[in-house]
Amino acid sequence: MARLSGRLTAAAISILATGAMLCGAECTREGLLAAAESYVAAQASGSPSGLAVSASNFTYQLNNAAADMASGPLSRALTIDYNRTSADTTACASYTLIISATGATPYVISTQMRHESASDSGSPVALVDTIAATTGALFFNAAQTLRYVAAEDWAPLEEGRRASRDELRRVGDAYLDMWTDAGAADSIPWGTDCERVEGAMLTRPCGQTLPRGGSQRPNGNRRYVIDETMGSVDVLCSFDSLGDMPDSHEVRLEDGEVKYVHTVTLLQ
Repeated sequence: MARLSGRLTAAAISILATGAMLCGAECTREGLLAAAESYVAAQASGSPSGLAVSASNFTYQLNNAAADMASGPLSRALTIDYNRTSADTTACASYTLIISATGATPYVISTQMRHESASDSGSPVALVDTIAATTGALFFNAAQTLRYVAAEDWAPLEEGRRASRDELRRVGDAYLDMWTDAGAADSIPWGTDCERVEGAMLTRPCGQTLPRGGSQRPNGNRRYVIDETMGSVDVLCSFDSLGDMPDSHEVRLEDGEVKYVHTVTLLQ
């Protein structure tokens, strides 16, 4: 009986220790940003081997199609003229914008990364999901995009200035719905000083010249990274309303109103 009791005690300690380790794992902003930094470093070096990806459950997606990371843009060393990352601790995912304007081949790259465990930002990366635009993409001019984007203020927002997660997703969806829903544009809280950068085309204020329905094909295959601290939502999608085009739309809200919109769209 004493021997059995000892075994039970040892088993209980083992279970408690395992539980403690599991409870210690969490998806943190710092962990997501650190993983994104390793992605930016991999892009700068052209060596994806520095990115900690899952050995058994990894997908590299380029422009909405499965691809080989060894032959995509991540395998080419790029001059990183600008990068910025938002972190979604609820989905354990990140979104990174990279602009390479001064290298041999210019790029504007939108990448979402998702981790193998939705509750542990230290777990390996399970998905690198990239929309990569270069010469020939819609309104593409990386140097001009860099000038516009580098002048923006993307400081973290104080809590009282942040939109809720639900509102950020609603606005992101409403933006993409404007091509099929005539009322979607009026449901978006446009700021009077908002700026929209589509490729290298700047519209200010961004609530002007908006689509109001007309297409029968919704923009589908939507994947979200929502960061309340930055007031932003990024949606990767298939821009089907105007033709099957890989696309990224990022929106930032400040004080409940749209401040910035960025789009990266590939012509097919």
